[in-house]
Amino acid sequence: MALLMMILPGCGAVDRVVNLSTSYDTHFEQNEFEIKDKTLTSRWQTKAAQAAVISKDKTNKKDYDNAEEVLLVNNETNEMIVSQNIFERTYPASTTKIMTALLALENLNLDDEVTISHDITFDDSAAVSMGLKKGDKISVEALLNALIVMSANDAGVALAEAVAGSEDKFVDMMNERAQELGATGTHFANPHGLHEKDHYTTAYDLYLIFKEVAKHNEYFDIAGKANSYIEYTSASGQLRAYDMSSTDEYLTGEYALPNQVSFVGGKTGTTTEAGACLVLMTENKDGDEFISVVMKADNHPALYQTMNEVVAKENE
Repeated sequence: MALLMMILPGCGAVDRVVNLSTSYDTHFEQNEFEIKDKTLTSRWQTKAAQAAVISKDKTNKKDYDNAEEVLLVNNETNEMIVSQNIFERTYPASTTKIMTALLALENLNLDDEVTISHDITFDDSAAVSMGLKKGDKISVEALLNALIVMSANDAGVALAEAVAGSEDKFVDMMNERAQELGATGTHFANPHGLHEKDHYTTAYDLYLIFKEVAKHNEYFDIAGKANSYIEYTSASGQLRAYDMSSTDEYLTGEYALPNQVSFVGGKTGTTTEAGACLVLMTENKDGDEFISVVMKADNHPALYQTMNEVVAKENE
C-alpha cells in the first residue's frame, strides 16, 4: 500500500483525486486499526468507515500451504485475524467483478434497460458468456445476476459500457475508484478478469473493495443465490431466458462451511494464472460479519479447504 488517497470537497461533479504523502507503513504506525477521517475519501462510506491494517512484516509468512494469499478480517472490529502475503501482487480472475458490480450499483438503477451495442465475444473460447448479441435488451438487475452468479464475462462488458460508454473509460473508472478506496496495489485492465499481464491486485486491496460493496444490500441479494433465472429480449423482439447456477460451491452444496459460520455472499475467480480464488462475507455464531480472501489456491478442493480453515477462526 504505497499511498492513501483523498477527494477534495467542492470540486464540482467530477472530484479530483489528490495524492497524500502518507506511506502505508507510516499510516500503520500512527493509526494501527483505524484510518483517520482526513485520509478517507468522501465516497468511502462503508458500514464502519474504517479498515483493518497490519504491519507488512507480519504478513510475510506461509501458514496455509495450498494458497498464496490469505486474509480474514472481523468487519465489526476491523481486527486483522489472518494475514498471509496479503500485499503481494496477484491476478484477480473473476474477483475483478466485485469492482464492476460496485461501479454498476453506484451509477445505474437495477431496472435500467441496457441495449447491447455489439456482439460481445472473447478470444478465449473457454470464457464464460451468456452470448449477448447486438440489439439485445436486458435490465441492469439481470446483468448483475449473470455477472455475480454465473460470472458471465459479457455481462461485465455490457455493464461497463452502460456505465461509462466504453470498456476503456470504465477501466479508467475502476482504477480511479480503486485509488479512492486505498487499493493502491491494484491495476485493472478489463471489467471481467480474463487474464492480462497488467491486470492485478492484492488480497488486501480486494478486502478494501469488497468492504465497500458490502454497503449495497443488492449485491448480497444476488450473491446469496444458488441459482438465478433471468429474461431479456433479443433484437428481433424474441423473449430469451437464462437459468444459471452459482460458481460458488458453498452455495451449490459441494462444500459446507464450518459449524456456526453462516454464508452471506462473495465472489469466485479461476484462471490458469490466478489459480482458484474466493472473496467471502460470512457471519459467526454471534452474528458478527467477517471478510475473508483466499487467492491462488492450487485447485478448488484446496481453495475450499483453506477457506474453511480460515473462517473457522471466526468463533475462536
